[in-house]
Amino acid sequence: MSFVKSDLIKELAKNYPNFLKKDLIKLFDITIYEMQEALKRSERVELRDIFTIEPRVQKARISRNPKTNEKISTPEKKAILFKMSKEWARKVNEKK
Repeated sequence: MSFVKSDLIKELAKNYPNFLKKDLIKLFDITIYEMQEALKRSERVELRDIFTIEPRVQKARISRNPKTNEKISTPEKKAILFKMSKEWARKVNEKK
């Protein structure tokens, strides 16, 4: 099951009827923006009891093309490590 932003906003509006929809949209946008900026600054993002996102640097290396067996220089790059909390993993994996 995947969610789009509008579905998440509708769900938040249903759960919190005293908030205006435009305020929920603004809050959501600010939260996502701040998470992106923290990752750009190589900081760890942690939402307690939900998940952590951490940028990792993959070192430059010599790799090979499996078709031609040619050696290729792969530059250093950032990758994101996502780790779900044990509680959420249990909820996701439990049978209905």
